[in-house]
Amino acid sequence: MSDADLEEIRKGRLAQLQQQQQNHQAGGGSAAGGQDEERKQQEAEARASILSQILQPEAADRLGRIRLVKGSRATDVENRLIMLARSGQLRAKVTEDQLKDLLGAVAENSDRDGASGGKIVVSRRKGGWDDDDDLLDL
Repeated sequence: MSDADLEEIRKGRLAQLQQQQQNHQAGGGSAAGGQDEERKQQEAEARASILSQILQPEAADRLGRIRLVKGSRATDVENRLIMLARSGQLRAKVTEDQLKDLLGAVAENSDRDGASGGKIVVSRRKGGWDDDDDLLDL
């Protein structure tokens, strides 16, 4: 290899390294996003750990099924359970019946707050089409 070939390879490698450095610096914002994501994952693991300590297996299963249907309700119940555990108001593991009572209380609170997004109202037109109208056309 001649000196010209080696110089060309060095220039190409230098350009490649500079490009990687620029991409890394531009990706600094995504690194902060990665830290946020990592923090959220740690918080989720901490929540799961606390819940596994304060819930009986049957209650944890029920809470998991509730999360599948209505995630916001499950999150509200989890927040309340964690708050009770941190304040020392839970003396034993939460049973499924206690979880049902807590669910009822959370449901009443959300209904009282006006968050009745679960209700469906059907309004029917009055004096609209009728099957008998087809017979008049004959």
